[in-house]
Amino acid sequence: MHMARQSDPSRRPELGIPVLVTRPRAQANGFVRKLTARFGPRVRPFVSPLMAPQFLSPPLPDGPFSGVIFTSARAVEAAVRLRADLPRRAYCVGRATAAAAAAAGFDAQSADGDVSDLAAGLLSRPESGRLLYLRGVDTAGDLENYLIKNNIAVQSLQVYLQAALPLEGESRALLRRPGGVILPLFSPRSALIFGKAMPADARASLGIAAMSAAVATAASAIPRSALVIAAKPDADAMLDAVESLLAAASLP
Repeated sequence: MHMARQSDPSRRPELGIPVLVTRPRAQANGFVRKLTARFGPRVRPFVSPLMAPQFLSPPLPDGPFSGVIFTSARAVEAAVRLRADLPRRAYCVGRATAAAAAAAGFDAQSADGDVSDLAAGLLSRPESGRLLYLRGVDTAGDLENYLIKNNIAVQSLQVYLQAALPLEGESRALLRRPGGVILPLFSPRSALIFGKAMPADARASLGIAAMSAAVATAASAIPRSALVIAAKPDADAMLDAVESLLAAASLP
């Protein structure tokens, strides 16, 4: 008797191309909402966070400080959890971080870019006074030493860490099957974690959307069929990168 072959539901064209989102859970859910709002049935999101935040409670160094530096919304959340008397002026890497800082009650200024843009803005700021850099345990670059070498008084404080997580079973199964999968990567660390977590027998054809050149470099060991670097390090530019991958002929 002839048995009809059942197709893999994750590969059916009418369900859209799978997009594997590996951001921490809250950020992943927010990006999925943006994906579905922009692309609708053209994409099918899968969520498998590769990191989960753990907040620390270090003693605050002696002040005074004229402002705080935030390079992530997670650092803002950690600052709120400290319940400390922090300066209201906040220098932020980008719009999302600045929005989180403003919502937390800070007078937030955005560099509208990456850490290098933030550093340039701090070097040219008219205000003086020592700065407090609230950061994660693992961060890209060395903003503190760069500022110190350029005569900016700054002290960093580690207020959270991102614990690595394994890929969830559904996502591992997705990667083991042939077919196109779009993989947005938002940080060098997430790229490195994914490279280690990817199944050795993966058969998926990956199209990587990298948030920056640094992320693309960190993802260099991940086998892929296409790579697009976002024009700016923000969610809207990442959506544009996903759009390019959706249209790429090299992505099945």
